[in-house]
Amino acid sequence: MNDNSAEALDHRDLNHDLDVFATDPLAGSGLPLWLPAGAAIRNELERLAKDIAHDDGCVDVYTPVLGKRALFERSGHWAKFAADMFPPMKLGEDEVVLRPANCPHHALVYASRQHSYRELPVRLNELGAMFRAERSGVLSGLQRVRQINLDDTHVFCRPDQVAAEVARALRSALRAQRVLGLPVDYVRLSLRGDGEAWQGPAEQWQTSQAVLRAAAEEVLAEEGLALVDGFGEAAFYGPKLDLQVRDGRGQEETIATVQLDFNQPENFDLTYQAADGSQQRVVMIHRGTVGSMERVVAALLERYQGRLPFWLAPVQVVVLPVAERQDEAARAAVDALRKAGLRVDLDPDGSLGARIRDARRRRISLIAVIGEREVADGLIQVTDGSDGRRRSLALEELVAKATDAYLHREPIAW
Repeated sequence: MNDNSAEALDHRDLNHDLDVFATDPLAGSGLPLWLPAGAAIRNELERLAKDIAHDDGCVDVYTPVLGKRALFERSGHWAKFAADMFPPMKLGEDEVVLRPANCPHHALVYASRQHSYRELPVRLNELGAMFRAERSGVLSGLQRVRQINLDDTHVFCRPDQVAAEVARALRSALRAQRVLGLPVDYVRLSLRGDGEAWQGPAEQWQTSQAVLRAAAEEVLAEEGLALVDGFGEAAFYGPKLDLQVRDGRGQEETIATVQLDFNQPENFDLTYQAADGSQQRVVMIHRGTVGSMERVVAALLERYQGRLPFWLAPVQVVVLPVAERQDEAARAAVDALRKAGLRVDLDPDGSLGARIRDARRRRISLIAVIGEREVADGLIQVTDGSDGRRRSLALEELVAKATDAYLHREPIAW
């Protein structure tokens, strides 16, 4: 179903059938619990994010969700976002806080050793948790939460590498949205506004905004997308490119971002050794491709109205033996599909009609029925939820077609 359908359901309504996430007062508002179906979706999104990051030459790091208050004072987050951060916790002589962003820790990773101009760019990737003290009144399902898990990369490069790295990051973000099937409406160049809220000299902002504009125009000309200026929409430490999408209610969301940052390298004294032996300031680029797990899952559920693409579906195949006499054949089918790495349920109890209706309610991709005729003919009757058509095929053929679609993140080629 198209996400612009008048009957489109909110992801919270869809969750009643799909059991993607749960909430509980004991866990706290804005802190969803990922149920097995949600974990399956999230695992696939994390795998996609890692595949794209590794294709771009990123390396993996892990950093703590806690940091000393002094860390975020140095980064500038405390001065700008203290009201949106959780209160400090006293730990001995120190005060520690839950991080609102991953970038200060990644700056420390880069600073942990010296770097030569010849080894740049360094691209650090982490799918890390970040925390925002959102007010209770704005919390909403998976779209507005107090912990987000973000596909986050920070690139440390020379000034002459910035344009190429911005173009690389933007192409990868657009690639991720194509794979996910989330149409990007336009890309916003989020610019510095008036006032004193912006770190760094105005001349530096003008230069960085010009670099972003030139790189974006080159990439977007290839994609046929518009670049729209967003005056005053920049982060406090640098301009950015935001990939904008609209949900079924017409509300606009930022799904991925590419951002320049000249200030964190200053705050953390991040340098590289130039060809002449001098220490030069590195440029930092924040880039996201898949985005935050919470926001993108909400967007996907609403875009597909719960019937996710085969590779993302929490349950890809449900096997339904008509009667107990077909249990052995059903078990063999389940074992073969699971051995191939597919997500499979076996549902043997109750009337066949009720089990089929339940599978449709749960938006399971393939409903595989095995009755007496199928056992006799060595076949399985399969109904594809994406087109509603029934097909009879051998188990080996079903495994091969389903596995190929899953591995390539494509529809099943019947």
